[in-house]
Amino acid sequence: MSGNEMKYIQEAFDSNWIAPLGTNVDKFEEEICDYVGMEHGLALSSGTAGIHLALKYFGVGPGDYVFCSDLTFAGSCNPILYQYANPVFIDSEPETWNMSPKALEKAFEWAKKENKMPKAVIIVDLYGQSADYDALLPICERYGVPVIEDAAEALGASYKGKKCGSFGHIGIFSFNGNKIITTSGGGMIVSNDEEAIKKMRFWATQSREPAKHYEHKEVGYNYRMSNICAGIGRGQLLELDNIVEKRKLVNTRYKELLTNYPVEFMPSLTGYEPNNWLTVLNLTTNESNLRDHILNEIEKENIEARPVWKPMHLQPLFKDYEFFSHKNSISDELFETGICLPSGTGMTDDDIKRVVSVIKETFKLVLQ
Repeated sequence: MSGNEMKYIQEAFDSNWIAPLGTNVDKFEEEICDYVGMEHGLALSSGTAGIHLALKYFGVGPGDYVFCSDLTFAGSCNPILYQYANPVFIDSEPETWNMSPKALEKAFEWAKKENKMPKAVIIVDLYGQSADYDALLPICERYGVPVIEDAAEALGASYKGKKCGSFGHIGIFSFNGNKIITTSGGGMIVSNDEEAIKKMRFWATQSREPAKHYEHKEVGYNYRMSNICAGIGRGQLLELDNIVEKRKLVNTRYKELLTNYPVEFMPSLTGYEPNNWLTVLNLTTNESNLRDHILNEIEKENIEARPVWKPMHLQPLFKDYEFFSHKNSISDELFETGICLPSGTGMTDDDIKRVVSVIKETFKLVLQ
C-alpha cells in the first residue's frame, strides 16, 4: 500500500457509500480512462468478469468460437466456457512471448475453411508486456473480428507510445491482490464505445430495468466494484508510475546479477515499454529438470517462485479444444524452462541477491 488509500476509504465511510456505487467508483473509472487514453470505463469485481461481459456483448453463445492466447492464466479463457462457446488457443511467438501472428493467421485460415469463424479474439499482454499489435490487429481487421485486449497484467505498460488496454475494441484490467496496483479484488473494462459500456454496465448491475420495482428482462450479474475497493484503487493509481519504475529496477538488477549464466529474460523489443509486473527468465541449457531443481532450492529458502503459466491447451479442462502453434509450440517450451522470479515493489537489493544466490548455487550443483 502506498499510504494514499486511507484518504479515499475514509471518504467512503464518511459519506456512507459502501456498496457498488459512489464517488470512488465513478472517479476511479474516470482516472483509469484518463491514464490509458480511453473514453469510458466500467469498474467491476474482477478482470474475468470484464472478459465475460465483453464476450456477451459480442454475441458469443453456445457453439461459437473465440480465439485466445494460449500462454496465459485461465481467467482469460474460462469466460468462453461460461457462454458455452469453444476456445481456440493461439501459440506465443519467441520475439515477445505473446500471441504469434503466424499462429493467428493459421487459425483464421482453418476457421474460414471449416466455417468456424470466431466471434472475438482475446489477445493477452503477458506478464506486463504488450503483444505485437502492428502485426496482430490487421489480421483481425481483415477477417472482421473484434479484439478484446486482456491487459490484466499490463496496466502502466505501453506499445509504441500507446498505453496497454487501449488497443482492442474493449480492454480489460485486473486489480487482484498480486497485480501492479490492487483494489484487493477487482477489474475494469475500458472502451471508446459508449454503447458497449452502457450495455455491460446494465448486465453487471443485475440487468435491472428502469422501474420503481425490480424488473428484469435479461440475465444479469453481480459484477460491480464496491466504493471501498475503488477507493483503494484510486490511492494506488497515484503511485502507478513510481511502482512501474521500481519494478523496472528489480528487473534490471536481476539481469545484471545473472549476466553470463545460461538464462534469457523475457524479451522487450524497441517500442515496447513493459511494466515489469513480473521478472521472468527462460533457461537456455538443455539440462533435464533444471527448472524444477531451481524452484525446489528456492522454496527451501522460503522464497516463492513459480513456473510460467501452464499453456491452456495443456490444461485438462481445455485438452479437447483446437490449438495452433507458431512452428514448434513456443508456449510449451517456455513452460518447460521458464521461471517467474519474486518481483515485488518492496524488494531490496539484498532480497534480489538472495534469490540470485540460490539460482547460482543450483547452477553449480547441477551443471558441474
